[in-house]
Amino acid sequence: MLVETKARVGVFSVALGAYLKQFPQLVKEFNDQFEDFKKMIPDSVELVDGGLITSKELAVEASDLFRAKDVDVVFCQMLTYSTSYNLLPVVRDLNVPIILFNIQKLKVPDYEHTDIPTWLGELYACGGVGEAVADLQRAGKRYAVVTGVKEGGDQEVDKQIADWCVAAQVRRRFRDTNIAQIGRPYPGMMDLYIDETNLYNRMFLYTKQFDWEKMWAIADDIKDDKLIKAKAQEILDTFDIEGGGTIEKVYDMARYVVAFEKWVKEEKLGLIASHYDGFAKGQAGVLDSMLIPAFSMLIKQGTACAVEGDMKVAMAMSIMKTISGTGQLSEMYSIDFDKDICIIGHSGSGDAAISSKKPTMKIVPVFHGKTGGGYLTQFYPHLGPVTYLGITQDKDGNFKFVVAEGVNEEGPIFTFGDTNMRTRFSCGAREFSNRWNEAGPTHHMAAGSGRHIDTILKVAKILNVPVDIITR
Repeated sequence: MLVETKARVGVFSVALGAYLKQFPQLVKEFNDQFEDFKKMIPDSVELVDGGLITSKELAVEASDLFRAKDVDVVFCQMLTYSTSYNLLPVVRDLNVPIILFNIQKLKVPDYEHTDIPTWLGELYACGGVGEAVADLQRAGKRYAVVTGVKEGGDQEVDKQIADWCVAAQVRRRFRDTNIAQIGRPYPGMMDLYIDETNLYNRMFLYTKQFDWEKMWAIADDIKDDKLIKAKAQEILDTFDIEGGGTIEKVYDMARYVVAFEKWVKEEKLGLIASHYDGFAKGQAGVLDSMLIPAFSMLIKQGTACAVEGDMKVAMAMSIMKTISGTGQLSEMYSIDFDKDICIIGHSGSGDAAISSKKPTMKIVPVFHGKTGGGYLTQFYPHLGPVTYLGITQDKDGNFKFVVAEGVNEEGPIFTFGDTNMRTRFSCGAREFSNRWNEAGPTHHMAAGSGRHIDTILKVAKILNVPVDIITR
């Protein structure tokens, strides 16, 4: 990632204080279980430790800590029965989900030889979950429950922890980075227009505006020949160039890529949406001709770059890149009715990580529907499962996710230079087109290799947006 961020996960455990006074051996038991639970959380996130909570006063202390650290999600380990007064004050003033981990220590009770402290300490994690949920509901909080067992390991619990940590990373990335808008959206694409104040209030993303005049000059002070040549070689390693590629041929492009990388870091840009609608002559034309592969190099390093000034699809691309490692801008291209297949793709910048073979680059005389011509890139998305994410808004400005899972299949694709893939959906191409478009998703979406609806649902819960699931 060009701009690094790290999600913050608040973690605490709860137990009834009366049990600890009656059975002092439970103090060590619960502390050990809490330490084991914390070790299950990957070091890809920053862990904010709220401790073992057995009273309202300790809960308030944890709340103060979590708010001060601005946690992205809260994990609560239910050690045994606990009154909800040990839990609710922790999250009362937080606007993030709380995930209740109902993890029993032992797989099977030894019914004849289990005494009360053993039952309370090793077999009673489930006791307070219903009470906790009832009060979280009444407090208007977002929540989820994860049930599992410690003894012998539990892959489902491990997966849920990992998924929630990845989902939390989306919030942190939106919160800690900015979105750049260069120019303005494509004229007339009203589905792409956005209220930037509303965007910041609802999705945490701050918009930084840039004029093309500044971008044309962005590489003027990049003169390190060794650095430029190294970046040129990286471009050649990333793309097969029609007619052959040399360092000299992509030298100017590499200079702009170096400049863009420096700019991204200085401005803390996690997302970029751009559209140029000028005369494309002189210096402007030079940059415009090489912008597609240059931005593709940024996408490769984790900064989502969307064409046509579409800030919403830039968000979708960033989410997919964060949770799946791939984030390709797409839209509906065609339907092959004989094969019941949707052809989905887009021209412009793309994500090398989604390509099953080396992407190609060639010069075209015109960018269809846009000003000028230049380098066009084509990526070849992996066959197998694929997830599509669209982000749209309702009439009141509320954001909504539209998601679908399908399977990319082998077969003919268009060869005019745009990235495209053949996706089969379980509901059929005709029905998918109806369902997807009736959800009002805007005409762009992001594609990511694999099946990721379950993780997207967690992202949506963290960002507090609804989700329309079209097909799985």
